[in-house]
Amino acid sequence: MTQSTETTSSPGAARQLPNAGIGWLLRELLSPDGGRVDMLSRLRTLHERHGPAVMQRLPGFTMVNLFGPDANRLVLLDRDRIFSSKQPWDLIMGRIFPNGLLLRDGEEHKHHRKIMHEAFTRPVLREYGARMNPMIGKGIANWHTRTPFLAFRAFKELTLDIAASIFVGIALGTDTRRLNTVFEDLVAASMSRFRLPIPGLEFHRGLKGRAFMIEYFGSMIAQRRAVPSADMFSRLCHAVSEDGDRFADQEIIDHMIFLMMAAHDTTTSTLTSMTYELAKHPEWQDRVRAESLALGKPHLDFDDLDGLQSLTWVMKETLRRYPALPVIPRVALAEFEFADYRIPKGVMVVIAPIHTHHMREWWSDPFHFDPERFAPHRVEDERHTHSWVPFGGGVHLCIGMRFAEMQIKAVMHQLVQRYRWSVPPGYVMPVQQAPISKPQDGLPVTLTVLS
Repeated sequence: MTQSTETTSSPGAARQLPNAGIGWLLRELLSPDGGRVDMLSRLRTLHERHGPAVMQRLPGFTMVNLFGPDANRLVLLDRDRIFSSKQPWDLIMGRIFPNGLLLRDGEEHKHHRKIMHEAFTRPVLREYGARMNPMIGKGIANWHTRTPFLAFRAFKELTLDIAASIFVGIALGTDTRRLNTVFEDLVAASMSRFRLPIPGLEFHRGLKGRAFMIEYFGSMIAQRRAVPSADMFSRLCHAVSEDGDRFADQEIIDHMIFLMMAAHDTTTSTLTSMTYELAKHPEWQDRVRAESLALGKPHLDFDDLDGLQSLTWVMKETLRRYPALPVIPRVALAEFEFADYRIPKGVMVVIAPIHTHHMREWWSDPFHFDPERFAPHRVEDERHTHSWVPFGGGVHLCIGMRFAEMQIKAVMHQLVQRYRWSVPPGYVMPVQQAPISKPQDGLPVTLTVLS
């Protein structure tokens, strides 16, 4: 059943937006964590004090937070084509990840997405899955020998190795270790508060990392165009739309840098959060393990993805509690109305999946880990079309969503069959919610090898 709280108003009847004031935003920006840690509490406070829409104004910059699933639907579906994804993301990461799919609008975005789709079809995903399974088995085989075992670091190394092999087609080793370091520098630089190219600063390291990646991918394009292979890099070099369009060399480089970052960083985030929740809730870990063992396959095939019901619910609940992208920004290209408020042209409009995912109006006991809320007899995610939006929506719905699901489930399927894991009683994972959800302590867990 879909409920709605959206309101409409006649022309001229819109109310004035409440203003959270400059002081509130300055405290967020100047806080030691840069507003990155407990974002959910701050968003909840804004919503409770000001309602479904609130403005924060600084000289030369205005941001408007819109809250709730109706806001998500309005912004993500963008039926009137009045929201730019490119403009805010250019401000945030444009100097480090320019021209990625997320940083394109309108017909240009549609054109690039159509060509890129060739690298994400079902037959291609099935092939990716078959190739990643042996890598997962090899990657996790000796995790129990690491002391201490930090889950975030281990998953980050594994997912980057997988991305390097499946996306780029390179063997594991020196190149992947170098890529891991470079991508850490790129992500840190994209969210840096001090964007000066001064040696020693993280932004300078990010710029150097981007230059390295441009040279790295650029040097291989001619060979990939001449000799096709099964990796995503080669597929982008040979991808052709229905109209016969292809990517230029620089477009391939830009897409590869962005895809590599997005593919391993967001998957690492979700796998780490799932590991934490399954450690805190061993009954669910046992349930997922029993289901994987009952399947009778050491590896998970693409066609098995929808068969592991408990694992699916755990993944969806984890994405509800810890969406990899907690907020989604857009810039309003025209004035519009929401919930009887008139929002002016030119402001940055921000919706917050992490806030919507914890609204009591839409979720029962939302701060409790409860995978069965996604079971057929409850389907809490179907109370509204946009109450669960961890992958965004509309034309910018994550193109790698199915690939991410496959990788997450394939890794967890092998992990539960090889290990049991736990955290100390009373342990609570300290979460940094932005720019991407991750544990501040790396998530130390105790691994036990299963016989």
